[in-house]
Amino acid sequence: MQNPLVSIIIVNWNGLAHLKKCFVSLKGINYKNYEIILVDNNSKDESVAYVREKFPKVKIIVNTENLGFAEANNIGYENSKGDLILFLNNDVEIEPDFLGILVQELIGDPNLGGVQPKILLMKEREKLDSVGGFLTNSGFLYHYGIYKDEKQDKYNKKIDIYSAKGACMLFRKKVIEKTGLFDKDFFAYFEETDFCHRVWLAGYKIRYVPESRIYHLMGGTSGAMDSPLIQFHSFKNRINSFLKNLGIKELMKILLHHLILINLVSIVCLFCGKIKMAFAIQKAIYWNFLNIHKTVRKRKIIQKNIRMVSGHEIEKFIMQKPRLIYYFYLFANKVPQYNDPVL
Repeated sequence: MQNPLVSIIIVNWNGLAHLKKCFVSLKGINYKNYEIILVDNNSKDESVAYVREKFPKVKIIVNTENLGFAEANNIGYENSKGDLILFLNNDVEIEPDFLGILVQELIGDPNLGGVQPKILLMKEREKLDSVGGFLTNSGFLYHYGIYKDEKQDKYNKKIDIYSAKGACMLFRKKVIEKTGLFDKDFFAYFEETDFCHRVWLAGYKIRYVPESRIYHLMGGTSGAMDSPLIQFHSFKNRINSFLKNLGIKELMKILLHHLILINLVSIVCLFCGKIKMAFAIQKAIYWNFLNIHKTVRKRKIIQKNIRMVSGHEIEKFIMQKPRLIYYFYLFANKVPQYNDPVL
């Protein structure tokens, strides 16, 4: 299987301005065996009409309401034919060889479940958007390399990562069939990390491949969403993912630390006059309390049917201990958080 069919799934919500650049860019791909599936979340602009007219070969699925990033990608996946599935944001531009490089890396190592390219900032192309995410004892992700100079040697080596970024990641369909894809209860934010955790639990690795390069306009779609709403989904989904995926020992350590930290953040927000933000965090905790029975059912399925390795076996791959200065920048909002918007 040297050139397997790749299904490229793009979710869109009022993203016409982004789609124009994205689809023109995709025309330059030098890997030819692919299909494109556009899943539109009931856009009110001319996104669908534009793609139908300019790119008639694209398969278009139009939802009657905004189902969110997670469920829309699930729908695209259910309508895909490829052996490999590429999840791609609508606010990206690609280099012609990016897909071929990812495909060859993935099919060349049977232990890999998925791969991610080097993702650079659209407006500052010498800087990194994402190398990949790692789990920390605090429960917040460590976004390795974010906003750093992409020319540094350490960012130009293949490394195994805990979480790929949903802006661009390629996975084997057979792996998704084992783990399931995105949790539709997540709507948006942290859905890819939740999925990647299950990929690791199933015994596969996820790799950063720097030779493959794309450019991403961070927050191209989510920037239109209300900030407290983003915070609510981000905190809600992170807590829920831990409840489902972590082993008992890891759960007691990481989730406890995380709950203490986010309650402190909530208190700080309250005293700083950020009432909506403080409420969003408490609402996220309360949502998980109300939905604990559903979460327990999901956890049983993951721990019984998906988990093939212990938390101890994968800890050296998925865990990092960033320096304290990272947390200073994180809470001072100096680290752009695609998965973990804080304050």
